[in-house]
Amino acid sequence: MANFNEILNHILSIIFIIIIFAGAYASLRPHQLHKRRLLSTLLLKLSYLFYLLVLCIIVYLSALVKDGLDNVFYGIEFFVFLIMLFAPNIGIFARKLEYFSKKREQYNYFFTIVNILSVIAIMVMYLV
Repeated sequence: MANFNEILNHILSIIFIIIIFAGAYASLRPHQLHKRRLLSTLLLKLSYLFYLLVLCIIVYLSALVKDGLDNVFYGIEFFVFLIMLFAPNIGIFARKLEYFSKKREQYNYFFTIVNILSVIAIMVMYLV
């Protein structure tokens, strides 16, 4: 039979994932799209939410099921994981800067590709 602390850790982790995802959904508001950049905005927001969901699940599985992130991502993989952790987040928060206002559509498509590549890289590093 499983230990009470282990079960509690799993339940709290799942609740934490739900809170993170709900907060991201509320701050991004993917149901509100820009009129001129409809497709690029939708792709960026959906790809980021998918990235966030995959990231939370991989961190949950690595930390609690496989006994720690250092056992799953070791050596150079850990540094790549850190880059994959921060790059999409910087991209989603920097999109509102004035510098990108004229190039917003290309910016949205670029970070959509970054989000998708981050998901693929995290999945490959976890599964291999």
